Amino acid sequence: MGAFIWWILIGLVAGFLAGKIMRGGGFGFFVNVLVGIAGGWLGGWVFGLFGIGSTSIIGSLITALVGACLLLWIISLFKK
Repeated sequence: MGAFIWWILIGLVAGFLAGKIMRGGGFGFFVNVLVGIAGGWLGGWVFGLFGIGSTSIIGSLITALVGACLLLWIISLFKK
């Protein structure tokens, strides 16, 4: 249960920051949180392809942020 709460909190922060970083890429608070959570998974997968892993909260936040930005960019391609 504790890990799930951390995923939500990291997704919240990563989604919020990704919405700010990606101009015009934000979709509102709740969708950005969902994108942050999905971005955490996507970022972990992409970083795993390069052999990069993280065990710290800051590393997890950076991974989720990169993944969320990537996901927002992909979504914006279909949005137009």
